[in-house]
Amino acid sequence: MTPRVRRRRRERGSAIPLILGFVLLLAMTVGVAVDASAAFLQRQGLASLADAAALHGADAGAQGRELYTTRLGRRPLALSADVARTGVRDYLARSGASREYPGLRVAVRVIDDEVVVELTAPLDLPIPVPGAPSAPRVSATSSALVDPE
Repeated sequence: MTPRVRRRRRERGSAIPLILGFVLLLAMTVGVAVDASAAFLQRQGLASLADAAALHGADAGAQGRELYTTRLGRRPLALSADVARTGVRDYLARSGASREYPGLRVAVRVIDDEVVVELTAPLDLPIPVPGAPSAPRVSATSSALVDPE
C-alpha cells in the first residue's frame, strides 16, 4: 500500500472579495445610520422651533383685552390673525432660525382660535447617498390653541 498524497488546492485570495463586500456593506450601513440620525435631529430641532413659534404667535394674537373689559362667558378669546402671523415671524427672527436653518420656509395659518405653524428647511446630510434626492427637505408642523379655560 502506498500512502496517498493529498493535494492542496490553491485558495489564496478567495477571502479578499468577501471581506471587501462586508466592508462596503458596513460602510453603507454606517452612512445610512449617520444620515438618518442627522435627519431626525434636524426634524426635532424644527419641531421645537415650530412649537415655540406657534405658542408665541398665539400669545401675540390673543390680545386678551376682553378679559379685562367684558366677560367672555362661553365665547372664545378673539385671535387677531395678522398679529399672530407677525408674532410668529418676530419670534423666528429673534431666535436666529434662518441662521440655524438656511433656506427656512415658514407657513402660518390661523384657523378660528388656533395658530398653525409649518416650517420647512433643506436637509443637510453629512454623507451624500447615491440615488437620494438632490435637495431633500425636512418639515415640522405645530399648533397652539387659544383657549382661556
